[in-house]
Amino acid sequence: MKTIRIKQPGILATVQDTGRFGCQHQGVPVSGAMDSYALRLGNLLVGNSENDAGIEITLGGFEAEFISDAGFAVTGSEKTVSLNGIFVPTWKLHQAFVGDILHIDCLNGVRNYLCLSGGIDVPMVLGSKSTYLRGKFGGFDGRALQAGDEIGCGKSSGRFISQIPQQFIPLYSENPELRVIPGPQDDRITKKGLSDFLNTPYRISNKADRMGYRLEGSAIELISGADIISDGIALGSVQVPGDGQPIIHLADRATTGGYVKIATIASFDISLIAQALPGQEVRFRQIGIDEARQIYLEREFRLNSYKKTALNG
Repeated sequence: MKTIRIKQPGILATVQDTGRFGCQHQGVPVSGAMDSYALRLGNLLVGNSENDAGIEITLGGFEAEFISDAGFAVTGSEKTVSLNGIFVPTWKLHQAFVGDILHIDCLNGVRNYLCLSGGIDVPMVLGSKSTYLRGKFGGFDGRALQAGDEIGCGKSSGRFISQIPQQFIPLYSENPELRVIPGPQDDRITKKGLSDFLNTPYRISNKADRMGYRLEGSAIELISGADIISDGIALGSVQVPGDGQPIIHLADRATTGGYVKIATIASFDISLIAQALPGQEVRFRQIGIDEARQIYLEREFRLNSYKKTALNG
């Protein structure tokens, strides 16, 4: 059943789930939501699996008409969201009826996620519904959404949650501090390079998209050049090419690369960089892998405990 008709997609709106895994050895990027945590929580609100697909909306300007009744939620960065011209809050469950008009505009941050009860009904490609724009596959015909597109949903089978408590909403910031774990080639950086990386701000350049963010700031000094034998690139890898200006690799990153990678952003801080704009500054703070694991597990434990209470209460 068709659920919404796109009236205005804004700058970029694509169908994304939590990613396409198991294909990187074939050169296929993971893709998926840039802020996958926001997508997961949006899906919880509308009774979907956390991994279901939603619509990733970049910089607002999005408008859609409901052509069937549906529960919906909008998560992500701070936005003005209205239904029939009446403000509705983000991170909460709402009900829409046939003919209702949803508008999502930009205030702060970059990306929002529109989650619909039943999930987005598009074909699975290599185990995922995510759109990979460069490859022109996945999502809605392998492309960004356009005015006139009609999006269907599956049948909702889960229980709804009325709202996400504030304690689980990421603390988005205009100048985020990103926690990083050193490696895998941190032995290729000089002491001065490491000090510059951890103690000076870097500005997000205009070369920032779903593939990655190029940063501008103090050139990171390497011991013996930037080139390495190509190896795998993880989400959040901080790569340093020959000019010493770091690159953060994100959802649509290449599967391998041949430049030194000095650190990896902890997964729980990916949301912060995914919502940062060109011109904003970021700083890096080093933590150990054991600390990162503990922070991640504690967050997931608290979230799972809340889910059990909210769904069974």
